[in-house]
Amino acid sequence: MANVSVTNLYPTDMSRVWLFGAGAAAAFAIAAFLWGPGVPHLQSAVRPSASSSNRDPQPSPTTPEAAATIVVYNTNDSDSDNLARFYATKRGIPKERVIGLKCPPKEEITRDEYDRTIADPLRELFSKNGWWQLRAADHPLGRVEKNSIRFIALIRGIPLKIAPVAGYAADKSIGAPELATHNEAAVDSELVTLGTFSRIISGARNNEYYRSYARIVDFPRPELMVVARLDGPTPEIVKRMITDSVATEQEGLRGFAYIDARAIQQAGYKDGDSWLYGASDVCRQHGVPVILDNGEGLFPDPYPMRYPALYYGWYTGNVAGPFALPSFRLTRGAVAIHIHSYSAATLRNPVGNWCGPLLMAGAAATFGNVYEPYLAFTPQIDIFNERLLDGFTFAESAWMASRATSWQTTVVGDPLYRPFNFINDLSVKTGTSEWDAYREGSRQWYRKDHASGEAALRAAAKRLQSGIIWESLGLLELTQPDARTEALAAFREARKAYKAPEDIVRVGIHEIILLKGMHRQGEALSLADTLMRTYRRTRAIEVLRMLQ
Repeated sequence: MANVSVTNLYPTDMSRVWLFGAGAAAAFAIAAFLWGPGVPHLQSAVRPSASSSNRDPQPSPTTPEAAATIVVYNTNDSDSDNLARFYATKRGIPKERVIGLKCPPKEEITRDEYDRTIADPLRELFSKNGWWQLRAADHPLGRVEKNSIRFIALIRGIPLKIAPVAGYAADKSIGAPELATHNEAAVDSELVTLGTFSRIISGARNNEYYRSYARIVDFPRPELMVVARLDGPTPEIVKRMITDSVATEQEGLRGFAYIDARAIQQAGYKDGDSWLYGASDVCRQHGVPVILDNGEGLFPDPYPMRYPALYYGWYTGNVAGPFALPSFRLTRGAVAIHIHSYSAATLRNPVGNWCGPLLMAGAAATFGNVYEPYLAFTPQIDIFNERLLDGFTFAESAWMASRATSWQTTVVGDPLYRPFNFINDLSVKTGTSEWDAYREGSRQWYRKDHASGEAALRAAAKRLQSGIIWESLGLLELTQPDARTEALAAFREARKAYKAPEDIVRVGIHEIILLKGMHRQGEALSLADTLMRTYRRTRAIEVLRMLQ
């Protein structure tokens, strides 16, 4: 077991904290969030984001990953059967790899139910179908010698989590009591280690795939498989997750990364912010523009969070901010993750916890915790984000980021989803959108020098008359120690280029925060007044009032 500190993600003295709560002026102190270890920023949404067409995509061609996948559904749930076959068709998975298990039709099951209805039947099928070849039970290299299955896709209807149990035969407690006294677990996380045949269920098990940079089909530990579930509040949402993943994979995921850190200094909790700052840096280097909030609270309800392709944040117990608004929609194919101890305690509640509501808001993929995991044993956002942007599948990226298995993580989405493969695949023709032009300019910024990157971005912004490129350039300038004037100039050009009031107000928020940080209070207040008068019918101006 890894020797790391354990930190509860939900301390008893932590209640919901808002950046713009009571005493907003004090909470908004510039030093608290004005462009911390990257570029802090605020944003939220009032209306659905622009997204790709919702046309039904063509099925994906069969890939090595699809050929190494089984799809598992619950025969006691008719929707589960239908969704399994729909998914297999979209991914080119042979029908003989679609497996029905007779499971209890509920999210939480007992350890005995897990063994009898999920683990034992699957092991029997793996042997019967020749999917794996086994060694002797006492072989020093483990039971599984070869395994043709490396991905498991669980379908809505398969139970989510396993309740704690006392007196489990052959179990033993090893390591720190914070971990060793717990044997509750996510079904997904247990199935990752199905091939270990272990009866030790207490505590967290080391994940040999942690920090790997190899495709799971090439990883030399055949007993390990990566697991994700297509699950959510309704069957319709699950079907939408499948079609969105396939369509986005064919077109590429484009938009802003909204990252919500907390500028926290408390020992044991700083790691969470470090992951988010690391994710911010990697997004920028891959040409994904970043809007980073570095204050204690979350993006507030009225913040104009438009074009959200990625969301990473923490942490309140229940969905909050723009994500809680019925009208809010993420970009098609978006990946959205909120760190919290019980973010996935249920996936069926559309307004409780985080995973279910994020799926309701249009996310194609997320992950969370079914029980308390402790911070060190929740997936690390920075590793996950880097692997995803480098073209690995969603399931591979999530389990590469996870220190532990046989623990509390559930990975929710198409396990084969690769939203950023277009960035790294040289056979994919570069697009002509504003997002593609920004990505090309930002690559020059990072791979050649800032001056040539800045020139390329300015030229593209002028050619395309693009508010997106001007805004993204301004955010990029803020990562430099002496480029605030350049950032202001880019933001002003963005306001001229944008047409939608929400976009104009969002850029104005950037400017006001920056002006205050430069001790130009009069200009900041004047800009806020002008925007509030001009766009008084736009709900986003509530954020401007918070800035006064």
